[in-house]
Order: sequence, then C-alpha cells, then structure tokens
Amino acid sequence: MASVTIWDGSATFTSGSSTPFGFYDSDTEFQTDAVKVAKFCGTRLGYPLMDVELQDGNFFACFEEAVTTLGNEVFQYKIRENYLSLEGSSKAISANNKLINPSLDRVVNISKNYGTEADVGGFVTRYTGSLQLSQSIQDYDLDKWAVDEGITGSIEVRRVFYEAPPAILRYFDPYAGTGTGVQSLMDAFDFGSYSPGVNFLLMPASFDMLKVQAIEFNDQIRRSTYTFEMVNNKLKLFPIPKENHKLRFEYYKVNDKKAVSLLEGSSLITNIAEVPYTNPMYSGINSVGRQWAFKYTLALAKELLAYIRGKYQTVPVPGAEATLNQADLLTDSRAEKEALIMALREQLDQTSRQAQLERKANEGENLMKTLGNVPMTIYIG
Repeated sequence: MASVTIWDGSATFTSGSSTPFGFYDSDTEFQTDAVKVAKFCGTRLGYPLMDVELQDGNFFACFEEAVTTLGNEVFQYKIRENYLSLEGSSKAISANNKLINPSLDRVVNISKNYGTEADVGGFVTRYTGSLQLSQSIQDYDLDKWAVDEGITGSIEVRRVFYEAPPAILRYFDPYAGTGTGVQSLMDAFDFGSYSPGVNFLLMPASFDMLKVQAIEFNDQIRRSTYTFEMVNNKLKLFPIPKENHKLRFEYYKVNDKKAVSLLEGSSLITNIAEVPYTNPMYSGINSVGRQWAFKYTLALAKELLAYIRGKYQTVPVPGAEATLNQADLLTDSRAEKEALIMALREQLDQTSRQAQLERKANEGENLMKTLGNVPMTIYIG
C-alpha cells in the first residue's frame, strides 16, 4: 500500500481543483488567503514540532466551508429581518449586496383579511341581495332565498337594511315651513319675503344634531323600533311589515371566505429557500468577517484531524506506545465552532433593526438626562 503524503508545511492552490465546490476559486484574494490559512492552521495544530495528518486540500476545503458558513449565517439573518418585505417579490434578481427597503405591502395584505370581518375592505367579494317582504309576514328564510337564487353553498349575511327613514328626511319638511321652529325670526331679520316655499335660518351645527337626535329618540321611545333578529340565516323583522316591498341586504358566500388566495408565478418568492441570496464574494468580506472565517477554518481542521487520529488510539513507538489526542481535539473543535457561531449570531442580533432603534432611543434618553444637568445660561439685557 502506497504511503499517503501528509502536511509538509507548504501549500499550492489550484483554481478548479483545490476545493470541493469551487465557490470562490476565481477570487484572487481567496486564492491568496487559502494558502495563508493552510499554513496558519498547520502551525496552530503543532507543525513542525508534530506531524499533522492532513493535506493542503483538507485545509482548503475547511476554508471554503468556513466562508460559506459565514455567508449562510449573515444571509439567514437578513432573510429573518426582511422576509415580510421579501415575500411575494421577484426572485429573478440576486439579493446579494442589495439594500432592502422595508415594505408594508404584505402587512397591508394581511390586514385586509381583518377588513373582511370588519366590513371595511378585504379580498372577499360582498354581494347585495333583495328579499320580497310580504304584508303581515315576520319570518324569512335566507338560506331558501339563496337556493332560489341559484347560489351554491351557504351564505353569511353581514348587513340588513331594515331601519326607519333617516331623521334628517323629517327635519326639513316642506309642509311644516321650517325644521327649526323659529319662523318668526325669519321675518325679524327681513328674510321672509326672499324665501321660497321652504324657509331656512342658519343655526349652529350643534342645533341640527340635537334636533336629529330628538327625532331618533322619539322613534325609539314613542314608536315601534325598526329592528331584526338573525339566527342561522332565519330573519325575523320587527315591527311586522304592513305592506309589500323589497328588503335589501349584503352577504358573503362562505366558500369565498374559505378559499385560500394563491398567487401564480414561479418567479415569486414564496418561502425562505427561494430568497435569491448566493454565496458571498470573498473579496467583499471585511477583516472582521475574514478573521471569523480563519478561526472557524481552524476549528474545522481540528475536527477533521480528530476523526483521522481517532482511527488509531495509540501508535507503537520503540519501547512504548504514543497515545493520540483525538478526544481533546474533538472536544475543543466542537466547543470552538459553537462559540464562534453563537458570537456571530449575537453580533447579528445586536445589529438588527429593532436593536438599533432601541439603542438610539436609549442614547436619546441618556443624552436628555445629561443635557438636563448642564447649567442654563442667564442672559441679562
């Protein structure tokens, strides 16, 4: 069996063959740093005092994974931060290096569902129907009306227009002369001879409101109240109709409310896996991000070396046996990977839109407290 060459302290990067995926092979800065990172990891793992059972290709693969992991963490954060604005937009354009302006479009669409229930908008079509009322008949079955009208499925009645005529119609009565009851004032101001059949004297708006309210209270207390009772689409009218006429009402079709709105188009973002982020451009990563990638590469190299050394717990040497440090390497690598990921996520959370706004609010509050202790200048004229 031919012996496998292990790390000899030198590395040669070849674009297209040195990394498993070649995500960053065409980036000259990645090519340069890959060789440096290989030497960095080899030195940190004990070379040249100890053999490091890895090759430069192993270090390059770990470096590629570290940069990709950095990009994934950053882009996952950006997706979480902006997904409500991204959902439903086009996925044809890469989101890398793009500034995403928050949008209320999806929030408005969500709120329209509540608008349906509040009768102030929404996506569900509201229909208008009319029911023929018959003299002395108080109860009406609207489900039967829907069947007679050829409506498939049940309906949900939202509004019934069974009410007294508006009070304002009886406020200005042409036969009463005026609705204010101050006819004599018209002549006192010499307005009487210029008025047509209906006289009008300008009064405060509050006066009109009180008069209309008085008419409505009179209808509620002294006259039969126009109202209705709706139970399971069975309509009961109060008072009982005294003549035949049409009753208008508004309703939803229940099947329309249950229908799920689906927007067609394969070019739209419908889940987080379709947000058009690609692997980051290595040359665009700053020194802070690169340092994180270097440390994560070392942790991955430790883990890989631990798996290799775990194949042989001990190695025979003249007169004794050498115990390998597989367990220590594996423990350290996992702890370092977890610490690096947690530190990166914490940093991303601290730069979130919410965290930044809270920080600015605290800064403003503390600034006001500081300025409050500054003596005020007194000017003497």
